[in-house]
Amino acid sequence: MEIKRLEDIKEPPVRTVLTIGNFDGVHMGHQRIIKQVVSSAKRIKGTSVVMTFDPHPMRYLQPEKDLPLLTLCDEKAKIIEKLGIQILLCVKFDQSFASLEPEEFIKKILVDKLAVREIIIGKDYRFGKAKKGDVKLLKREGNKYGFRVEVVTPVKIKGEIVSSSTIRTLIKKGEVKRVTDFLGRPYSIEGTVVRGTGRGSTILGFPTANILSGAELIPKEGVYAVKVKIEESPAGKKKKEDRLLNGIMNIGTNPTFGNQELSLEVHILDFNEDILHKFIKVYFIERLRNEKKFSSPDALRKAIKRDIEKARLHLQGKVFTEGPHKP
Repeated sequence: MEIKRLEDIKEPPVRTVLTIGNFDGVHMGHQRIIKQVVSSAKRIKGTSVVMTFDPHPMRYLQPEKDLPLLTLCDEKAKIIEKLGIQILLCVKFDQSFASLEPEEFIKKILVDKLAVREIIIGKDYRFGKAKKGDVKLLKREGNKYGFRVEVVTPVKIKGEIVSSSTIRTLIKKGEVKRVTDFLGRPYSIEGTVVRGTGRGSTILGFPTANILSGAELIPKEGVYAVKVKIEESPAGKKKKEDRLLNGIMNIGTNPTFGNQELSLEVHILDFNEDILHKFIKVYFIERLRNEKKFSSPDALRKAIKRDIEKARLHLQGKVFTEGPHKP
């Protein structure tokens, strides 16, 4: 997959089949649209293109709103690539772009720049200055310029429409199992293992990897059954296969020891290697319990043992899918 900016497009792709959106999380609803783009491009021997934005338009238009992203740009690109897209078009969302009238956006970008043959979008798609453009306008202009517009129905899971905002809410509540259904993969965070207090190994007997993460959205404080992927090869060296291991993760302040700062700690089951400074990724499979203050380190130690037993049950024989399969 090629990643391009608008200014990189000197000649239009061949028979462009396009979808447009933020695609934060690349959830099951997004995947339905993107897979249709790939399928349609193959049908007409064209080029499958996803147009997305950096920064997220909401962050530019309403910076006062709290909008933690589900996927940062690099991760979003990796997931979209796995779906089979040929070109990921990352558009800089700034004042110039935000000021484009809907008809201007269609003529200058969709028609002149990309020479679109087909556009595949969700039913609530809005575009152009003040979001004045809608599906009705896009279809009318499609008749004028000779491109087809296909509207994809939303994905529902157990009667609920899959959306990025719903997924954010579920993550904040710690409902990671439902999030897996909505994303089509477990929610994950990644980061570097840094030195912690050492209490896990010296006091409790359960060594933990403390993670310094750039993730914008952390699940609710508590204990989770997780899968852990350890990056095995430093950059520039021959790639070794990354291992995927079982673990439990605590998100919280460790109230038993009177801490104040939030920490992300993962205990990897049946594992005793030194992974300090290594890059790891943690996939949330099941929430086990809330974080709580215990009467003593011994009481906490017993609780951790119970957590591990529960985690083994949840993780045993778990068929793990890191991301969507290429169609």
